[in-house]
Amino acid sequence: MNKGKVLSVDDDRDLQLVVCDYLQSDGYQVTEAYDVASALEKVDEGTFDIILLDLVLPDGEGLSLIPQFQQRAKTPIVVVSGKSETTEKVVCLEMGADDYITKPFEMRELSARIKAVMRRSDSATATAAQKESVPQDAEKKAELVKFCDGWTLDRAQYQLFRPDSSSAELTTGEFQLLDALISSSQKTLSRERLFELTRDGDYDVYDRAIDIQVARIRKKIKDENAEIIKTVRGVGYMFCGELSA
Repeated sequence: MNKGKVLSVDDDRDLQLVVCDYLQSDGYQVTEAYDVASALEKVDEGTFDIILLDLVLPDGEGLSLIPQFQQRAKTPIVVVSGKSETTEKVVCLEMGADDYITKPFEMRELSARIKAVMRRSDSATATAAQKESVPQDAEKKAELVKFCDGWTLDRAQYQLFRPDSSSAELTTGEFQLLDALISSSQKTLSRERLFELTRDGDYDVYDRAIDIQVARIRKKIKDENAEIIKTVRGVGYMFCGELSA
């Protein structure tokens, strides 16, 4: 059974061999790349369901590939790195990575992370496709949410548009989080509840992913003073922006 296509980017050929053998035995098709140049070439040549990305590559920083991958295709990215510093993880998530796993790791954990990220991605794609089948007039009424003097959340396109109609370039995770907050406008949602709504309930009390995503959304919607998305200390977050028809 083909579970999906994986691009594994790492210059450690021994690790690549182990990862490739394990994932192929688990039902994935795996393509290997060993540096920045070959990784970009593989992405240009084919379509992948998920990308495993090391941060240290012989011809450049793997970190630089995250925005380049996003420009080419919205493929989920799991960073696989020997760097365990929290700052490194935060930077990767802020740049758009979907998950981060630290070397050394168990193959079962890597497989579980891949399945979780792909499940969230598939859910988002299916939801978007389902919304496309809604009649146009009903879609406009139900799927477009305007707030704060011209910002528009378009659920059909999975996009947030600025007042000048340009895209705010939200990642899938950021869009789902903002949509969840807007759907419960003026109500506090706990971090646990936000995980249930956006990450299949895969919640870890020490996981700062929700906080990081909220910070990224605030930056993109110019909410530096947290007037639109307010922090409810010890609980979670609440959308306080003014909604309009």
